[in-house]
Amino acid sequence: MAWLKWMLSRSVLLHPITLWMLIIIYIPGTLYGYYWYKDQLESVWNANPAWQLPFVPDSPTASLLFVAAVLWLWIAPRPSKRWWISGVRGIVEALGVVTSVKYGIWATAIIFAGQAQGDVLQWEHWMLVIGHTAMAVVALLYARFFSFGGLSLAVAAAWTFLNDTVDYSFDVYPYLPTELDDDLKYVAIFTFVLTALSVVSAALARFLPSSDKEATERADKSF
Repeated sequence: MAWLKWMLSRSVLLHPITLWMLIIIYIPGTLYGYYWYKDQLESVWNANPAWQLPFVPDSPTASLLFVAAVLWLWIAPRPSKRWWISGVRGIVEALGVVTSVKYGIWATAIIFAGQAQGDVLQWEHWMLVIGHTAMAVVALLYARFFSFGGLSLAVAAAWTFLNDTVDYSFDVYPYLPTELDDDLKYVAIFTFVLTALSVVSAALARFLPSSDKEATERADKSF
């Protein structure tokens, strides 16, 4: 449909009004996400080694990386000629996409898995479902405008798999509905598989040719 193609075009998605709307939504959402994790962060701080703290707030860190990537794209559409700046940018972009897709789907799936076993959904659950689903979709929509390459994607994959390993080796995974406490092994398997699928999805969204000629005018990738 012509209207849908227009809405998903470069001219709309990268329009200043659209970008301002993203920032206005993402920044408060990210801050709320870190606030949501405050009890778990405090618990890990008191009982675990400090190096595990960065592995706790998964979703807000994903949205923080994604909004940083969008801001970078807005301020500097073309990657820097300095390899180290382009490298950092590529890693931020790749992490922003991979983790947004991964945790956006993960949170929604876990909420509904809890409901299937008897958890009663409140309005907060539906707010989280809408927000996290949108996070995954938006990341895939913007991936084609980023400049990250295969190396940055490999770094993002390695970090996300490391995050999974730390989460389920040291029990710092996000809090689950109590109905899923006896299914932790299956939650862990699902999480690792979802990471792999998120990396593949990010690669497809970034590298597959687009029918939108504007969207194919991407910056030369360096990393």
